[in-house]
Amino acid sequence: MNTAEGIFQYVGNTPLMPLRRLYGGLPFQVYAKLEFMNPGGSVKARPALYMIQEAIRRGDINSKSVVIESSSGNLGISLAQICGYLGLRFICVVDPRTTDQHKAIIRSYHGEIDLVTEPDPDTGEFLPARIRRVNELLAQIPGSYWTNQYANPDNYRAHANTTMKEIATALERLDYLFCGVSSCGTVRGCMEYVREKGLKTKIVAVDAVGSVIFGGEKGKRRLPGLGAGIVPGQYRPDMADQVVAVTDLECMQGCRELVRAEAILAGGSSGGVVAAIRKLADSIPPGSVCAAILPDSGERYLSTVYDDEWVEKELVAGPSEPTAGVRPCDM
Repeated sequence: MNTAEGIFQYVGNTPLMPLRRLYGGLPFQVYAKLEFMNPGGSVKARPALYMIQEAIRRGDINSKSVVIESSSGNLGISLAQICGYLGLRFICVVDPRTTDQHKAIIRSYHGEIDLVTEPDPDTGEFLPARIRRVNELLAQIPGSYWTNQYANPDNYRAHANTTMKEIATALERLDYLFCGVSSCGTVRGCMEYVREKGLKTKIVAVDAVGSVIFGGEKGKRRLPGLGAGIVPGQYRPDMADQVVAVTDLECMQGCRELVRAEAILAGGSSGGVVAAIRKLADSIPPGSVCAAILPDSGERYLSTVYDDEWVEKELVAGPSEPTAGVRPCDM
């Protein structure tokens, strides 16, 4: 199983584009890492490939293995693409928040969908229920392997070795990195690189209102890909210098602002990053250089973020959202 050929050669080295129009009136620069340019269409191509490569190297995966993962969508797509190329069976455990577009793409790569319809009775969250279902499948299917994005160190190592390295190499200096959080693999990997190289970059974690990752109050989240109902195994209390919490409505507004200003059609978590930069604009020193990781494309959110009827029903006319906030990260 050769993971150094075909589409695998084109994972990473995504464009770093200056957002001159979106933030043109502000006294600092912002560069966007366009992660939807990866094969599979998202930043998750990086950890998906790295986790599979390392599992093959260790002998945990062979040509007869069945790969299983719990995903809100993007990692599932990348794993389905990789497993499809390698001829491996792949099962993705999802929940009702996963969009129809994400599920359709996974199936198009010949991945299988296993839908968990009921949340965990103890926490009211879908993630523990998805993980329970993963463990059931592991017990039922001989030769099955869980990539386990929530605790597998290869998740964050992929970003330390590629994502942050690429950004730091492209920019002479980087004062702020804005990164959305969910499994915490991206932000953890970027932190590991920054600390190892002794960079002065401040890492700003963009979390969802309703997420508990950084000690927030648990609440309803309508958009996948940002925040979590339980603290992931990748989490470290020192992996960010500051945390900005954004609402689903702010994510939608950020997406639409991005496409109007820069003609970039990006996903919900990218809109959250755009909103977070706006929130911190007054505190970012003039002349600063910022980078924003935009995880995926908006084509997967046409029925939500970019659908006026859905926005009106779910975000505008629905229950009022808690107030978003900005605070230092607990050290």
